[in-house]
Amino acid sequence: MVPLRYHHRMAMNLRLTDAESDALRAKADQEGRSMQEVARAAIAQYVSDRPQRLQAAIERVSTEDRELLERLSR
Repeated sequence: MVPLRYHHRMAMNLRLTDAESDALRAKADQEGRSMQEVARAAIAQYVSDRPQRLQAAIERVSTEDRELLERLSR
């Protein structure tokens, strides 16, 4: 069982490359927000879009590789 304290907030360290850090800083400056706000928004979008992106990937593979999948199923 996970202790309740982990359900509210969790601190973490995120190591970025120089290029990633520069891109995040530029985006934050452009939007007038903190780097943390931009990173958290990106994470929230990523995890909320995952089911749709996964379904789209499955459909793309099943369409593009239909012939191969049919041969493998025999």
